[in-house]
Amino acid sequence: MEWLTGIRAAIDFIESNLEEDISVQDVAGKVFISPIFLQRGFSFMTGYNVGEYIRNRRLYQAAIDLRSTEDPIIDIAYRYCYETPESFTKAFSRFHGATPSQVRSGAPFNQFLPVKINITVQGGDKMDYKITRKDGLKVIGFQKIFDSETSYTEIPKFWGEMVEKYLSNVEAGKEPANEYEKAVLDNRIGEFGICIDDIGSTKFRYLIAGEYKGGEVPLGMEIYEFPVGDWAVFDITGPCPGALQSVNTKIFTEWLPGNPDYELSGNANVEWYADGDPAAADYKSAIWIPVKKK
Repeated sequence: MEWLTGIRAAIDFIESNLEEDISVQDVAGKVFISPIFLQRGFSFMTGYNVGEYIRNRRLYQAAIDLRSTEDPIIDIAYRYCYETPESFTKAFSRFHGATPSQVRSGAPFNQFLPVKINITVQGGDKMDYKITRKDGLKVIGFQKIFDSETSYTEIPKFWGEMVEKYLSNVEAGKEPANEYEKAVLDNRIGEFGICIDDIGSTKFRYLIAGEYKGGEVPLGMEIYEFPVGDWAVFDITGPCPGALQSVNTKIFTEWLPGNPDYELSGNANVEWYADGDPAAADYKSAIWIPVKKK
């Protein structure tokens, strides 16, 4: 499905199912977009992740029902998928600044109307990218699971931990002290950051990785293989992670909505990191996104 059409279809599906127990996976499956890519694009375009949007829309509609009907509060709580009146009252009060009873009696409440996606694409066709065919890529790396809502702050911390624990000695030119440092040296682990969306919900796997050259895989390390396919490669110059995160945002808010030829393919993407100082103004990195012709 075309990217912008997919985000709009996701909003329409949510709006038609506010009284149903729907998840991010349900929405993603309906519009044929990977859950993690849907979360990124939805958040960049609306300012809310999918879960927040569903919750806020339900709480607004609950306030409307409180004012326009005499339905018991417990019925409204269950209608909008809250398991108990207590959990509903807590969420409602946090969002509106008043309890359900107070709103029913006339207290003001916050509006949260359906989002309309009207995007003006600026610069999407001028981004520094190329489409290239890759014959497949097998990587090895250290893995951790992240939530898309906090990944921009948590993934850099993961890099710091792994650099200190396994990468720093190798980068300093020292002989590997254990099998993990040997794997880092043999496979250039640290060259790639790999996002893999195969868990579901808002979570995804992230690997600090390198191209697998063969040999023993130390306990706890992971192998992942990309199939043959086309990739959109976005070259980046600037300090990380800021420069890379900025381009990542533009991919989902400018390049994908405005691209007449390509759409997302697969459920994983690659961050490439050059040697050198990541904090330098001229540091080189890249984002590789699997794509297919429309």
